[in-house]
Amino acid sequence: MDKGYEKEKFETLKIKSSVAVQFREFSKMFSKSQSMTILLMMDFFNENGISPTERLGPRMETLENRITALIKKRMNGMIAIMKDIEKSQTKPTVAMLHALFEQAEPPKKQLILEKKYTDREKDVRLNTGEGGFQEIKNPSIDT
Repeated sequence: MDKGYEKEKFETLKIKSSVAVQFREFSKMFSKSQSMTILLMMDFFNENGISPTERLGPRMETLENRITALIKKRMNGMIAIMKDIEKSQTKPTVAMLHALFEQAEPPKKQLILEKKYTDREKDVRLNTGEGGFQEIKNPSIDT
């Protein structure tokens, strides 16, 4: 007995005897009752939004193949767009920036060092005495 449908009574449908034989064999393949098989078939068509009169091709795989082909076509289109953007926008911009940076690089000049001490200051020494600091001059410079 079908779960959830135990208390419902049966109705008769008028179908051709050859169709009835095919349907009984189809129901046995799924090991379901004939009522449940019809219910499953109606649910399938309703959930997938298709009609029994529509042609899906030899198998459902054709629908998957069509979707896969469309996705591949869209991906190829996206790749072509990205390559075009790269050729027409990105590469020229990078080349211009690279050229600007090469030209803008200043020529290297020799550094001028500050002279911290003159010759005379090198010889001056500090002496710490009682009164603080005193300069002691180099006698060779003073003479």
